[in-house]
Amino acid sequence: MIPAIELRGLTKDFDAGLSGARLRAVDHVNLSIEGGQVYGLLGPNGSGKSTILKILLGLLRPTVGTCTVFGQPSQQSEARRRIGYLPESPYFYRFLTGRELVAFYGRICGLRDPGLCVRVREVIAWVGLDEAADRRVETYSKGMLQRIGLAQALVHDPDLVMLDEPTAGVDPAGTAAMTGMILKLRAAGKTVLITSHLLGQIEEVCDRVAILDHGRLMLEGRVDELTRDEDRVTLVLGNLPAGELAELRAWLGARGRMIESMERPRARLEQVFLQRVGRRRT
Repeated sequence: MIPAIELRGLTKDFDAGLSGARLRAVDHVNLSIEGGQVYGLLGPNGSGKSTILKILLGLLRPTVGTCTVFGQPSQQSEARRRIGYLPESPYFYRFLTGRELVAFYGRICGLRDPGLCVRVREVIAWVGLDEAADRRVETYSKGMLQRIGLAQALVHDPDLVMLDEPTAGVDPAGTAAMTGMILKLRAAGKTVLITSHLLGQIEEVCDRVAILDHGRLMLEGRVDELTRDEDRVTLVLGNLPAGELAELRAWLGARGRMIESMERPRARLEQVFLQRVGRRRT
């Protein structure tokens, strides 16, 4: 099967000033991302994530190496047509309504009426903005802007959806909504590439991740494999009476084992927040 994304020896250098020095933003990265999964691209600022995204979008050319999208070089229009992109801080024409905005990007992607109108209505409903579709974008909250941004990224039904920090500046309810939509994209067979600093979200939605630092690939693998602690086992028990707990300690002690720590299970703060305020749609 042809990978959704394949990087081979990908290297990108930039001029660093009048001295003629070169700055290496991406350093011989090899990466293969299979289709139909959610993939996280992680790393601190300056790690090369944004440069890789720009190369995938055909906005930059590699200095050395290759970058393909579904087997096609990323600079070719055939590859770009299969990509939907939501930037970290999208700039939209704020005088347009949400519906007009998505239709505008649909026309850029080659869609025409009557199919365009149908598709615009579908993706706006899919991101949960039906009731706000005819409001101007300038009235949208940050979470709503991200959702209308996702709608424009999906309007041409791409196979690969690239999300650059999709929940940056969004409140927990908006983050939960975006997480749900990412999982729905995976269920629909789309490949989703995410960059994010919110590692909790990445851990929740991604199948695999790659960790970059100073342009180099430091680690890559399945999330469950990378986060598994092979030296410990966690047991969750019902409430134990003091006597039974003492017996358990004695039983473990006789075998050279001990309980290292005990704590009451706790819900994540995000869960507590959502239980109180609900999952807002707008």
